[in-house]
Amino acid sequence: MQPTWNGVYPAVTTQFKENGELDLPAFKHNLKAQLEAGVHGFIIGGSLGESSTLTHDERVILLSQAKEVASGKIPVLLNIAEGSTQQAIMLARRAQDNGADGLMVLPPMMYRPTDAETVAYFRTVAQSTDLPILIYNNPVDYKVEVTPDMFEELLQLENIQAVKESTRDTSNVTRLYNRFGERLKILCGVDTLALEELLMGAHGWVAGLVDAFPRETVAIYTLAKAGRVEDARAIFRWFLPILELDISPQLVQNIKLAELMTGMGTEHVRPPRRKLAGAERERVRQIIQRGLDTRPKLS
Repeated sequence: MQPTWNGVYPAVTTQFKENGELDLPAFKHNLKAQLEAGVHGFIIGGSLGESSTLTHDERVILLSQAKEVASGKIPVLLNIAEGSTQQAIMLARRAQDNGADGLMVLPPMMYRPTDAETVAYFRTVAQSTDLPILIYNNPVDYKVEVTPDMFEELLQLENIQAVKESTRDTSNVTRLYNRFGERLKILCGVDTLALEELLMGAHGWVAGLVDAFPRETVAIYTLAKAGRVEDARAIFRWFLPILELDISPQLVQNIKLAELMTGMGTEHVRPPRRKLAGAERERVRQIIQRGLDTRPKLS
């Protein structure tokens, strides 16, 4: 199923057992709840999915499980975050062979490439597969920015179709749209900026807290695109303190605690991450609990 790049695409968490093994029943439980809430696609094995701790074999297992849940109703994308072009190509081909509907691709990991190296990396990966590609542009966390001039080169390849816009510069939505129009689909990649970017023309939202609050996330997207800005804004104002848990080095632990408190998953993580503890866990728990106590009623 081809992604349209419109809608809410959860960056799904990877559920683990306490011993670190994949917890596939918990993983599928979370995805089923998101599908029922109306999300528009799944992204497997991203940063929020603890990509750096997953083997290629495990990513293929997660892809298979997500495809089973999606049942052809929504597309399933696999994330590629590799330190070498060769490994990225191998994973892209495995993803295609195992039924992925698309890829999200990060720039090279563990090495800060030049602009030319970044373009060559994305181009080579794209040429190794027929799958549509979402470029992840996050210079804040990964220190590599994919500029409009770089996109000018990359968009010569038809299967490079979209960007996860995480520069945290909301004007970049307009900047990219003015330059490329509908040729480049734009998905907001920062939860706290989602409503602003959707109103400025972003096509979709790669969301994090959707993993714990799928109905509210989908409602904001739907209302914003329907022009019901006041309704969308009311939900977003309630949601913002929780969404801010996404812009933290401990976003994985924060969101997994939210999943635990909403019955959407567990808070087990893989080392070197550790579950939240002590005063910090209580601080995050209180933010989530306040949200639950005042959770809006959605029609």
